[in-house]
Amino acid sequence: MHRTRIKICGITREEDLRAAVASGADALGFVFYPKSPRYLTPERFGELTRGLPPYVSSVALFVNASVDEVRAVVEAGPVALLQFHGDETMEECARIAAAVQRPFVHAYRMKPDTSPHDLLECELAYRAASPWFSSLLLDTYVDAYGGAGKVFDWSLIPKELAPRVVLSGGLSVQNATDAVARVRPWAVDISSGVETAKGIKDARKIADFIAAVRAADATIESEYSHESSTGSSPGAPGSSS
Repeated sequence: MHRTRIKICGITREEDLRAAVASGADALGFVFYPKSPRYLTPERFGELTRGLPPYVSSVALFVNASVDEVRAVVEAGPVALLQFHGDETMEECARIAAAVQRPFVHAYRMKPDTSPHDLLECELAYRAASPWFSSLLLDTYVDAYGGAGKVFDWSLIPKELAPRVVLSGGLSVQNATDAVARVRPWAVDISSGVETAKGIKDARKIADFIAAVRAADATIESEYSHESSTGSSPGAPGSSS
């Protein structure tokens, strides 16, 4: 069955970590940007993730951090993936990832004039620049570095790229099913959409968000099953895509 991966970002408390794991999150995000209300020290990160169960990944989010700052986090706890969310250049991302030997995603902040060609060219350049590159994370362009809770135009994402990206930016319980059904990304990333306050998660919202994503997965699976039984293909005349 098709299964969209789900990351709950901005974890700061043990109870929120447990709620996300219990609801079926695939990955948890931890923020190491001092200006963020969700900021964690490396030491606190190590404490939080000490009991992280197997096959739940931890993602370390950085904004314009140095190699030493990233290394301190990697040495403090189990980091499976780096997320660069600032103004890091492609070369800087590649250099830091190689230094700490961790794969990375790069946040691409979507503007109204972003073109599908821009995204495809960016992904191609990153894949050529580093074997540690994993994916682009698509977020809404705002003056701050993420966490604004605003949606961008999903139609800007080319269909051939969508299965490889992480979709972020303004996701919520209310729009998650539609977002996944329309874009069909590899993964979704949510932070403020499952919070009662900045850095304070709501267990019910986390569970409802994951259920909404799974509802979209079920719809997609049903479409593929129908196409297989009728001999049609996604996007063909008469198909449901």
